[in-house]
Amino acid sequence: MPEVSAAEAKQIIESGSQTVDVRTDVEFGAGHIPAARHIPLADLQRESAGLDKDKPVVIYCRSGNRSGPAAEAFAASGWDAHSIEGGLIAWSEAGFELEPEGGSVIDNPNMPPR
Repeated sequence: MPEVSAAEAKQIIESGSQTVDVRTDVEFGAGHIPAARHIPLADLQRESAGLDKDKPVVIYCRSGNRSGPAAEAFAASGWDAHSIEGGLIAWSEAGFELEPEGGSVIDNPNMPPR
């Protein structure tokens, strides 16, 4: 699996990669990585045409359960694709910035609470 730590993902993003958030609209609105493009997982295959295959892409979700398989599929198709191990939870716990200001990581509203 093309997983990277939150710190590695931050370096890849700061080096100019594309960043894609595959969570729901509600989750994205609550908090996301700055400059991330929001493409819900169900739309990712169709919307991938709008991404640059020549640039690395960091795909993330709340915990990595959705983004991991997506990054694997992209990598199997020849992309330089990565998923953040532990997802946005790990990003936030590492103290990295979220947008909007005061943003947070919320539970997926389509899943039972933990």
